[in-house]
Amino acid sequence: MNGELLTVGIDIGGTSVRAVVVDGDGTILAARRGSTPTTTAATEDLLARLVTELAAELPVAAVGLAVAGFISADQQRVMFAPHLAWRDTPVPALLSERLALPVMMDHDVNSAAWAEYCLGAAAGASVALLIALGTGIGAGLLLDGRIFRGAHGIAPELGHLTVVPDGRPCPCGKRGCWERYCSGTALAATAVHRWHQAGRAVPGRIPVADVTGTVVAAAAADGDPEAMAAMHEMGHWLGIGLALAADVLDPEVIVIGGGVSGAAGLYLPQALKVMRAEITGGAHRPHPRVEVAAFGDRAAAIGAGLLAREQLLPG
Repeated sequence: MNGELLTVGIDIGGTSVRAVVVDGDGTILAARRGSTPTTTAATEDLLARLVTELAAELPVAAVGLAVAGFISADQQRVMFAPHLAWRDTPVPALLSERLALPVMMDHDVNSAAWAEYCLGAAAGASVALLIALGTGIGAGLLLDGRIFRGAHGIAPELGHLTVVPDGRPCPCGKRGCWERYCSGTALAATAVHRWHQAGRAVPGRIPVADVTGTVVAAAAADGDPEAMAAMHEMGHWLGIGLALAADVLDPEVIVIGGGVSGAAGLYLPQALKVMRAEITGGAHRPHPRVEVAAFGDRAAAIGAGLLAREQLLPG
C-alpha cells in the first residue's frame, strides 16, 4: 500500500449491506457483510460496526455510502428509500460523528455507475447508463464523465416507471412498476408462481420464503423448466425497459449490474431481442451497446469507495 490513503465503500441495499476497503485502483483489500436491518438505529449501528472492524485491519481515511434510495441534491440526506427505514435523515453527518471520519453518500447505482465508468464496462463512454437488478431496479446515468442526478437528486428513477397499469403492487406505493417484473425479487416471485401453477415444489425443497433470484438462476442453469420460463419472462421485461430508456436517453452503452447480473446469460439474449424490436425507429438508428458490469454486485461498494476518495481526500 506504501502509505496510500484507503477508503471504505458501503453498499446499503434492501436485503444486505456490503462494506469493502478499496485502494485507488478499486482493488478490494478487505470486506464485511451483514443483513439489512429494519430500523434506522439498527442500520446505523451495523454501519458503524462494519467500518470499525475494517478500520481495525487497515488505515482507512474516509467512508463512502451507496444507498438504495432518494438522495438529496447536496448528497447530505436520505429523503426516501423504498426498502430502507430512513426518511429525510442526515446519514453522513450522523455516521461521521460516530466514526470520527469524513463520510459522503450517493445513490447506490450512481456509485456502481461511477465504478464502471472509471474502471469497468462503461470506461470512457460519453453517455453511460447502468441498470442494477437487485432487490429492485436502480439506474445511474453519466454524461461526459459526470453523474447526472437531476434537479433534486432523484434522477434517473427508472425502476418505478409503470410498465403494467394496475399491475403488481410495489413497496413504493404504486402498481405495475418495472422492478416488480424485472429484478431479483420479481424473478423469485415469478418462479414461485410458476412452480405453484405446475404443482411442483421449489427445487431442492427450499422454502418459498427463502427463494431468491439467485436460487431461481441456479435452478434455470440446471434446466428447471419453470425457472427457465421465469428467466425468459424477466428478459422480456428487461428488454421493454431498456427500449424505453434508449428512446429517452440514447446512451452509448447500457451496463447491466446488480445481484442478478451474474446470470445474464440466461436472460440477456431475450432482453436484447425485445429491446431491438421495441426501440423507436430501431431499423434506422444506432442501438446502445449492452454490457454486463465488470464488477458485478461489488460495483456499488467499490464505486462508493472511489467517490469518497475523489470527494473527501486531498489530491
